[in-house]
Amino acid sequence: MPLGRELPQLLKQRLLFKGRKFNFEVNRLRLPNKAEGEWECIRHPGGALAVPVTPEGKLILVRQYRFAVQGRILEFPAGTVEPGEEPQETIRREIEEETGYRANKWEKLGEFFIAPGYSDEIIYAFLAQDLEKLDTPPEQEEDEDIETVFFTPEELEEAILDGQAIDAKSISSFMLARPFLV
Repeated sequence: MPLGRELPQLLKQRLLFKGRKFNFEVNRLRLPNKAEGEWECIRHPGGALAVPVTPEGKLILVRQYRFAVQGRILEFPAGTVEPGEEPQETIRREIEEETGYRANKWEKLGEFFIAPGYSDEIIYAFLAQDLEKLDTPPEQEEDEDIETVFFTPEELEEAILDGQAIDAKSISSFMLARPFLV
């Protein structure tokens, strides 16, 4: 079981919503400490994220409109792992779609839960290096409203500390990548 999982006893399962990217369910469970109750959970197939680094040492992020927060936030390129797909396949596709770059060198940084209080989503983080600009990038999905932006590691760290709108998966992945950034 990944990341130290210890399964509760399922007493009753109800699926409340089956969505395009995730499911929402309420389960009656008996936890390992024997407590019983109903808990809500978002079931997500996981996401893959790249920390792209140009040959000049710049980080490529995207400023993307997110309807849930009703605004634009800075993020590293990322995407949902599709059925039957490995996380590295996901991020190879997503980095090209979202940034117009291809990475020729990949290193796994790690994996982590994004919001374990209500979701089982795991982020698989990768360092993407030896980047090349694509002559013809793939088309973005219809709902994507993305601008590519470049930061030095110091500029990104300053943006994080200044409280700019940057999502948690990007901040966490930046911290995992920091030892590799010169």
